[in-house]
Amino acid sequence: MKQSDATKIRNITLAGHLGSGKTALAEALLYKAGATDRLGKCADGNTVSDYDPEEIKRQISINTTLSSFSSGENRINLLDTPGLFDFAGGMLEGIQAADTVMLTVSAKSGVKVGTRKAYDAAAKLGRSKMFVITKIDDPNANFYNTLTQLKTVFGPTVCPVVVPVIQNSQIISYVNLIEMKAYKYDDKGNAVETDMPTPEVSEKMEYRLEGLISAISEAVAETDEALMEKFFEGEAFTQKELIDGIHNGMNKGIITPVVCVSSTTLAGIDMLLKEIDLLLPAPQEVDAPIGVDQKEDPIAVACDPAAPLAAYVFRTVADPFVGKMSFIRVYAGKLSADANVLNATTGATEKIGKLYVLLGKKQEEVASAAAGDIVVAAKISAGTSDTLCAPERVLRFAPIQYPKPCYSLCVKAKSQGDETKISAGIARLLEEDQTLSYQQDAFTKEQILSGLGSMHLEVTAAKLKNKFGVDVQLEVPRIAYRETIRKKVKVEGKHKKQSGGHGQYGHVWIEFEPCMGDDLVFEELVFGGAVPRNFFPAVEKGLQECVRKGVLAGCPVVGLKAILVDGSYHPVDSSEMAFKMAASIAYKEGLPQADPVMLEPIGSLNVTVPDENTGDVMGELNKRRGRVLGMEPVAPGMTLIQAEVPMREMQDFALYLRQSTRGMGEFSFTFLRYEQLPANLLSTVIASVNQQNG
Repeated sequence: MKQSDATKIRNITLAGHLGSGKTALAEALLYKAGATDRLGKCADGNTVSDYDPEEIKRQISINTTLSSFSSGENRINLLDTPGLFDFAGGMLEGIQAADTVMLTVSAKSGVKVGTRKAYDAAAKLGRSKMFVITKIDDPNANFYNTLTQLKTVFGPTVCPVVVPVIQNSQIISYVNLIEMKAYKYDDKGNAVETDMPTPEVSEKMEYRLEGLISAISEAVAETDEALMEKFFEGEAFTQKELIDGIHNGMNKGIITPVVCVSSTTLAGIDMLLKEIDLLLPAPQEVDAPIGVDQKEDPIAVACDPAAPLAAYVFRTVADPFVGKMSFIRVYAGKLSADANVLNATTGATEKIGKLYVLLGKKQEEVASAAAGDIVVAAKISAGTSDTLCAPERVLRFAPIQYPKPCYSLCVKAKSQGDETKISAGIARLLEEDQTLSYQQDAFTKEQILSGLGSMHLEVTAAKLKNKFGVDVQLEVPRIAYRETIRKKVKVEGKHKKQSGGHGQYGHVWIEFEPCMGDDLVFEELVFGGAVPRNFFPAVEKGLQECVRKGVLAGCPVVGLKAILVDGSYHPVDSSEMAFKMAASIAYKEGLPQADPVMLEPIGSLNVTVPDENTGDVMGELNKRRGRVLGMEPVAPGMTLIQAEVPMREMQDFALYLRQSTRGMGEFSFTFLRYEQLPANLLSTVIASVNQQNG
C-alpha cells in the first residue's frame, strides 16, 4: 500500500453499544471500497475484524482491530472496537488513536448505554463524532424514533445528513440532504438516482424534509459568521458551503452528522464513504495533541512529516508466533523500519524492526509511516501508552486512562507444574490488556486475576490456553478471615516426657490478652529464674508458629498479646523444643477460654450510579450488610455513594451493578480494616473455611 500524505488520511474508530453493528459496518465499508471480495458475516465467523478464535466462537468483538484500505484518493485506517463493557479498554485505545469516532446506533434498539459511554469518551478526548444508524432495513427498525432519541440525549449538535424516505412502512429511497438528491438501491447495493419525494410523501414523514434541511442550514450557520449572516438573510447555502460548514463544525465539536445504512443490503454505504471523504477531518486539521517535554512543560505536536518524530503506542497484541505487535499512531515526523528511536516513557532506545499495515489479520510490510498515519511494529519492547520520539525533541503523551479492574477470580493450574507457565502467559496478556491485573493475595496466597467482568476473565483464561497452551480453572477467591480473643486468661502449659535417657521437660504459665495490631506481642515477666532466659526465644517461637492457626477455623490470629509470667525447668531434661511444646500446649488451652471470635475484612466502597438507581443500590448495600456513609452529586445525573461493606458480600457486586444500572455504574473497592463477624454467620463461615482447607 502506497504511503499517503496526511491530507489524504482518515483515522476512524467504530464504537457503540454491543450488537449495534460495528463489525458488520466495517465489513460493508471494506467490501464496498473494494478492499475485500466478499461480504463477511459475524454469524459465519468470516469477518475481517473478528478473527480471534474467541471472537468467532462468541460472535462478538473482543479486540480492537485495524483495517487499512483505500477509498478513492483517501487512505482510511478503520479501527473496529468491542462494544461489550468487559472489553472497554479496547474501545478507549481505538478512540485514543482516531481523529473521528463513528458511533453506531441500531435503528431497532436506539440509543443505549454503550452509545453514551463511547460518545463521552470521544468528547473527553476532543474527537470529531458521527452517528451511523444501522440495521435500517430491519422490519422492526425505526429511523426517526432513533433520530429523536439522538437529539434528546446528545442535544442540538445532532444533524441528519442522509435520511430514508419511508412509505407504507417500507424504505423507498434515501435522501442526501447535502446534495439534495434521492437514491434507490438494487439488490447488490448499487445506487440509482431517483426522484426526490413529493410534498405529499414528505408531509407524511415523521420529519418533513424542509425541516431537516432548515436544521442543517442552521447548524452550518453556527460554524462561521459569514454563513450566519447569509442564513439570516434567507439565502440558501451552496453544496460546498454545506460540506465545508459540516466539516468545520465536526472539527469544532458543534456538529455531529447522522447517516443511515444497511450493512447487509449495502444501502447507504456508498454515501457513507463519500461523507468520510468530504466531511471527516484529516489528521492535520484536528487539534494538535499536547505532550510534555523533559521540563514537564506542555508542547503541542503539529501533524508535520518534516518535524522530529513523535509517535504513540496505543495498543499491544501478544502473539506467541509473531511476537509482540505494537499499534502506533504517528503524530509528527516519520517512523521508519530499522530506525533507532527514543522511548520517552522508559528512557530506553528502541530498535524498530519491520513495519506493517493491517487488513484485519492480513499484514503488508511497509518501509515507513509518516505523520497522521497508523502502523504496526513487530517485536519492539515499548508498551501501551509509551511515546516514541526523536532524540532531538524528547516529549511524551499522557497515558490512556483505563477503567480499574473490579471483578476477581482465583487462578489455579489444572495440571501440576504449570504455575510458571501461567505466570509467563499472563505477563504477556497483561502487556496486551491494561484492564487486567494479576497478583498474589497477601493473606490467602492465592493468585488473583482481576478484570472488568466475568466474560473478561473467561476470555483471558481461553487466551491462556489458545495462545500459550496453559489450561487453568477460575474459582471464587477465598476470604482472608482472621481470629482474635476478647478477654484475658492465664493458663498453664506443661510438656513432660520420659523415655529412657534424657527426657523432655518444659513448663510455662502464660497470660493471653487482646491488644492492638496484627502481629503477636510477646513479653516476659518471669521472676527468680523460674524459666531461664535462654528458653524465652523458644517460647516465643512456639507461640509464633501457633498463631498461624486459630482455634475456631484455623485462620491466623491477630490482636494477641502473650506474657510469660512463670514456669519451671529441669536442669537436664529441659530444652528449647520442650519449651516450644509447652508454649503450644498453653496456647491450645488458653485461646478457647479467652472468648475467641472471627474477624472479617471490611472494604471502603465508592460507587457512582445514575440518580434513578441510587435508591436501589443503597437498598442492595444494606442487604449486603453495608453501612452507607454518605452520598453526593458528582456529575449531571450521577451520584457518588460512599459505604463500608464486608468483602465477603462483594464478590458479585460488579455483575449486579452492571445489570441494575445497565452499565452506567462504576465503583472502586479497597480493603479498610477487620471487624468482628456477626454471630449468626459464624457457623457458616467456619464450615466454609474448613471445607476450603480440606
